[in-house]
Amino acid sequence: MTNANAIRRSLQRHISTPRLETPFHPRLSVLSTTSDWYNWAGYKAPHSIFDSELEYFAIRSTAALFDISPMVKYRIKGRDAESLLNRVTLRDVRKLIPGRVHYTAWCDDEGHVLDDGTLFRLSDQDFRLCCQERHLPWLADSAIGFNVEIAEETDEIAGLALQGPTSFAVLSEAGFAGVEHLRPFQLALFEHDGGAVVISRTGFTGDLGYELFVPAQSALSLWDRLWQAGQLLGVQAIGYDALNRARIEAGFIVANADFVTAEAALRADRERLPDEIGLDWMIDLEKPWFNGRDAILEARRKHSLRYILVGLEIESNIPAEHALVYHRKKKEAGLVTAAIWSPLAKRNIAIATLERPFGDRIVDDLWVEIYALRELQYHKMMKRAKIVPRPFVKLDRRSANPPGRF
Repeated sequence: MTNANAIRRSLQRHISTPRLETPFHPRLSVLSTTSDWYNWAGYKAPHSIFDSELEYFAIRSTAALFDISPMVKYRIKGRDAESLLNRVTLRDVRKLIPGRVHYTAWCDDEGHVLDDGTLFRLSDQDFRLCCQERHLPWLADSAIGFNVEIAEETDEIAGLALQGPTSFAVLSEAGFAGVEHLRPFQLALFEHDGGAVVISRTGFTGDLGYELFVPAQSALSLWDRLWQAGQLLGVQAIGYDALNRARIEAGFIVANADFVTAEAALRADRERLPDEIGLDWMIDLEKPWFNGRDAILEARRKHSLRYILVGLEIESNIPAEHALVYHRKKKEAGLVTAAIWSPLAKRNIAIATLERPFGDRIVDDLWVEIYALRELQYHKMMKRAKIVPRPFVKLDRRSANPPGRF
């Protein structure tokens, strides 16, 4: 009985253990009126701050601050850093010059996607890799024989996304002289709080936007600098729900939401090759050998790819999240992984995984099965869907040079 009580107390302590707080949490907690928090990689992160719909419109109308500190960050340095990263990722790192960023992914030896993320080339032999999942043991094993140093810096480096049409104006008002010269996927160092902040023209909203990385001890001074500068420019703090709406409009995918990563998959048929989740464009066959290359090419040669990721436009205005997709209302064809009614596109849009030949050779007569809750009863509806290109929303201001001062 004593042992049972001890185990029970241990479990209770584990369950009640508070999540970690990011360096920006003191500012977010004061602003939060919803107390709507969730667990992001062990950190306390907001689903919303005050109203998810109004937060979404901050992204599209003014400027939004989103705490990306829980994003996993690896620093990879050394003489062989480029060679190692070229070995493990899909895109050709030799083409990534210092001061640039690119979106990439990496696979296991069977060609299944382990994760996707952004690779920042800070200097010739110094990189930062940002992603959703933790991969330190895998990176360390992959680095055997390479002259590199790999360290996780998630706790040490605070990250902040500043997104929206007035985001450049906020940075300019905050005194970051020269930020107007940053082109999409370019980065530079700027002075802040006696040190430096890395600012890149990147983001997850499909809008004009930036991401800022600073040592954790300078996080609050960075927040205050941006917040004060943005008061007349409509800056708002936002949570993940608003960001998620914007990323769906932009057609971006999320690991373990729109696809299951190879390490997280419990069943073999849940793993995905890059071609099966729309990342085939990344694969550079002119670069040296990389993880999964042979398996990816074999699947292409044998035409054995089983899935395809598509954008859908669905009739009606009821979001079809997690709805089943059917062909001719009878044959199950796939699953919707993300869906919203887009306020900007004025369309009911979705991202879905279909099992070939649906979405490949068979693209017509597709339907989604939606269950709408009305007066405490679910009503089943079959709504027609058509395959459409992603992104669902394309904004010229995202890539405008110089950026507009809205």
